[in-house]
Amino acid sequence: MSRGDLLSIHPLELKFPFALRKQISCSLQLSNRTDNYVAFKVKTTNPKKYCVRPNAVTMQAQKEAPPGMNCRDKFLLQSVKVNDGITAKDITSELFNKEAGHVVEECKLKVVYLSPPQPPSPVHEGSEEGSSPRGSVSDNGHVNAAEFSTAAKAFNEQLEAQDLSPETRTRITKLTEEKKSALQQCNKIRHELVRGID
Repeated sequence: MSRGDLLSIHPLELKFPFALRKQISCSLQLSNRTDNYVAFKVKTTNPKKYCVRPNAVTMQAQKEAPPGMNCRDKFLLQSVKVNDGITAKDITSELFNKEAGHVVEECKLKVVYLSPPQPPSPVHEGSEEGSSPRGSVSDNGHVNAAEFSTAAKAFNEQLEAQDLSPETRTRITKLTEEKKSALQQCNKIRHELVRGID
């Protein structure tokens, strides 16, 4: 929190949980530390990328993630003491002009991108590193199709809760169905082999 003479500002780092193709907002809390009226203005190094509202900063939807999730964008919050009874139309750029003799308090705010949460891995947690995922196997060595169906349904419900593109969702569903079909075919072949040995 910054504690200038006019305003307390929180936070000093604007943290955006980065997500592609989504507008993301970050709250900004300003508290007047005086008994006077205070006007403020927010400037940014990248005005096309952000929309500033009185209580929030919104990053416009981004088409691609920056390399290493690094961001050099900054904001400058300027505040100035004003007379009682001032109206919104009286608040102009000239009010924040230091060269015109106005006492302007400034605070720089840094922008930080937070990496998006990683989706859960579709790999069975019990599988060993470096090996391919395996279906559930019952005591007799057969893949349990009912157990797989239950797990696939739960996995699909998790996918629906996540913000995935329709193409990604369709592809994952198709792969899940292919895996189920392969497991059923594997069980059928195993059953035929067992019958052939007897």
